[in-house]
Amino acid sequence: MAGARRLELAEALALGPGWRHACHALLYAPDPGLLFGRIPLRYAVLMQMRFDGRLGFPGGFVDAQDASLEDGLNRELREELGEAAAAFRVERADHRSAHAGPRPGVVAHFYAKRLAPEQLAALEAGAPRAKDHGLEVLGLVRVPLYTLRDGVGGLPAFLENSFIGAAREQLLEALQDLGLLESGSIKGLKVSARH
Repeated sequence: MAGARRLELAEALALGPGWRHACHALLYAPDPGLLFGRIPLRYAVLMQMRFDGRLGFPGGFVDAQDASLEDGLNRELREELGEAAAAFRVERADHRSAHAGPRPGVVAHFYAKRLAPEQLAALEAGAPRAKDHGLEVLGLVRVPLYTLRDGVGGLPAFLENSFIGAAREQLLEALQDLGLLESGSIKGLKVSARH
């Protein structure tokens, strides 16, 4: 991620009280659907439209009352996505990366959690009733994991949106690392190198 230094989780946790930790999660589930009866959807990947008009992942800052990064993240998920987020728990094993900076004193943690299709559908249905809906979160959006015949529609067009911080790079790395795209689908898309 540009301007950020990759940290091991233990290193990030040892930084001390002068550092704040922000935790965000990519939530996804298998999707056997076909767009127009012929384009495989493969997976549903959730992002959200934020209050600032940028796309990002659900989550936020861990507070002093949170016992762990994951407790803070799961609290944020319930606030932003509603009570359906209580049906699962993002765990330490779901942690993918930690980066310090470029904002001084902030470590950004990124998680990826596979859900059952029913859990993801419940999140989408319940999100408009969440505490932060219409305030911090303006709505959920699914990432199109396909490229249309014109070579632009679908994921390439989606990536032209404005993303908060490193969310675009986190999305692309996770899609590639988790095998959520058909082989070759990410070809030609700019994926940042791991730091």
